[in-house]
Order: sequence, then structure tokens, then C-alpha cells
Amino acid sequence: MIAIFISVMVALIITVFLAVSPYLEFKQRVMALALTFSACFLLVYFSYEALIFKEINIIYAGLEKFKRKEFKRMSSKFLFRPDPLQRIKDEIYLLAERNQKEIEELKRLQAMRREFLADVSHELKTPIFAAQGFIHTLLDGAMDDERVRDKFLQKAARSLDGLDTLVQDLITISQLEKGVLQMKKTHFDLNELGHEVWEQLEGKAQSRNITIHLLNAPEEGFEVIGDRGRIKQVLINLIDNAIKYGKENGNIWLSFLDGKKKTTITVQDDGPGIPKEHLNRIFERFYRIDKSRTRDVTGGGSGLGLAISKHIVEAHRSQIAVYSEVGQGTTLKFKLTKTKV
Repeated sequence: MIAIFISVMVALIITVFLAVSPYLEFKQRVMALALTFSACFLLVYFSYEALIFKEINIIYAGLEKFKRKEFKRMSSKFLFRPDPLQRIKDEIYLLAERNQKEIEELKRLQAMRREFLADVSHELKTPIFAAQGFIHTLLDGAMDDERVRDKFLQKAARSLDGLDTLVQDLITISQLEKGVLQMKKTHFDLNELGHEVWEQLEGKAQSRNITIHLLNAPEEGFEVIGDRGRIKQVLINLIDNAIKYGKENGNIWLSFLDGKKKTTITVQDDGPGIPKEHLNRIFERFYRIDKSRTRDVTGGGSGLGLAISKHIVEAHRSQIAVYSEVGQGTTLKFKLTKTKV
């Protein structure tokens, strides 16, 4: 229909030109020819503008609305291009590229989800099967021997305690990730807290002949703002991890350093270090550098300590930085806001 309309109009303009041209002089004919060409050009141009370019621009506007809904950052790269076909092609390519990245991210998250479910199943299975084995052994006749009965009941209780710890840690990390668990921030002294953690872990460190060094003098004060209980949990997790994976007869150093607005907390060890390919993953849930390590070897931890510590520190608007080289030990640092004097 559009083609017929344009053809009729062009034919009509040419017919008018041919009809009047015999009665015109040469210059007038040239002028009439120019007018005829201009009329045909304007007719075709405005027809395309009204019927094609306008529709394409409507589609492009719809793409912009879609982008505003789906993406936080909009591209303004093509807003002033005169060619709408090129604009819409480039925007479609841009959207396709972003959608491809989203698909890749979803695939990565799906793989992490599968790995997490497998890890949870394994971690839950270990204490359950252990407790189940001890209890069934007692039911099969070992209950009559008082010495064996007490020994197996104690082992079953330890397995169930480990299971309870794992479940509680899973609940904690889930609440931290959802933002449900709020930090109860108060003013407290980091140095005092460091001595509490040292007293709590000194015995465990001595069992592996590891020495925990407190580099700050007892009288030094480091007043900060934060959730004291949760920060204590972070320090325990970081130092406990250094004890479990550090070398025997090794050392762990805990220190605090005041800056202008924040205090830096540093936990350093002289253990075997962490390979570079693992540095970005040590805070993932259940991630182990050495897959052959079992819960018994690593001291019965839930495998969630570093992941929980990461979320607690992030809830204090900070991050845990990791510096490590194989054979050179590992250093972990994070910062807390100082109390205003």
C-alpha cells in the first residue's frame, strides 16, 4: 500500500513536469526539473520518516524502557546517532552481551549451589553416621559393658555436638547473608578483647607447640565501635584457623594499629602459606585448600568459620584482606572504626 502511494505520487509529479515543460524556456525547464526532484525526494524521505523511522524509534524507546527496568546503569552511547537502524542494532548487541553475562553468572551460581549442597551433605553425614554407629553398637550388646558404654556414649555426644555446631553455623551465615542478624555495636577495647581470645586459645595452640604473640603492650588502649561478641568470634576464627593449618612449633602474631579514623587488626602466622589460586576462595563455605583433609584433621570445625568472619567484617563496613605466599606464612587484616574522642 505504501509503495503504491509513493509510486502514484511520483508519477503524478513527473506527469505534471512533462506536461508543462514544452511551454517553458530552458532555464525554466531546469528549475522545474529541480523542483520535481526536490518534491520526489521530500515525498520519499517524509514517507520513510513517518512510516519506518518513526516505528523504529518507537521500538528503540521500548528498548530504553526495558533497559531502565532491568539494569541500573543505562548506556547513553547511541542517543545522538542519526541512523536509528544502527542505534537499535548496537543496543540489541549490548543487551545480548549483558544477558549472556547474566547467563554465565547464573551458571556459575548454579555450580556453586551444587557444590554447596554436596559439601553440606558430606558435613552432615559425617557426624550423623558416627553417632549412629556408636549408638547401634551399644544397642547390639555393648551396653552391658560399662566401660565401653560410657566411651561410646561420649563419642556419640561429641559427634552430635559437632552436628549442632554445624547447624548453628549454617543458620548464622544464612542470617548474615540475608541481613537478618543485626550487629549490636558498642564501644570496646580491642586490646582487652585480644587478651581474652589469647587466653581462650592458648591451650589449643600449645597442643601443637604454637606460640601466640600479642604485639601490643597490655596498657595500650584501642577503643573501637563494633559488635564485641561478633568481633571476638572473628578473632577466634582467624587465630584458630592459623593454629589448625599452621606448622608445629610455629608462631602467630596478633596486633592492632591506630590510624586517623580506623584501627587495623592483623593476624599473622609463619605457616605453609596459601597458593595464589586459592586466595580468592578461602572465604567460601566449606572450601578447603587440601581436599584430603578431614574434619578430624582440621580439629572438628564446621568449615564455615572464615565465611562467617567475612560476613561479620562486611557488616562492619570493612573487608578482610589476605596476603600470603607459599612457605612464607599468611597475613589477614581488617579495620574497625575508632571511637571518637
